[in-house]
Amino acid sequence: MEVISLKNVSLKSKILLLKELGYDSDGDFVLDSYGRKVIDKYVGVSVRVDNMAIFPGSIIILDDNELSISSYLEEYGDDF
Repeated sequence: MEVISLKNVSLKSKILLLKELGYDSDGDFVLDSYGRKVIDKYVGVSVRVDNMAIFPGSIIILDDNELSISSYLEEYGDDF
């Protein structure tokens, strides 16, 4: 499986990806299926569309920061 960075993906494409995964966006933040802001489970911040991270094989959306990524990899491993 190829890992693809979302950094250079257009906002429109990121929002379409979110919709395919059952999420949404208000244009700034990632929203869950109830319209609530998605909170990064490791650092407790609202996830912005322009700074989201989604790992292969997962639909967990995180803020793209070192603590969240290392915590995710510690919890789930890096077998992707």
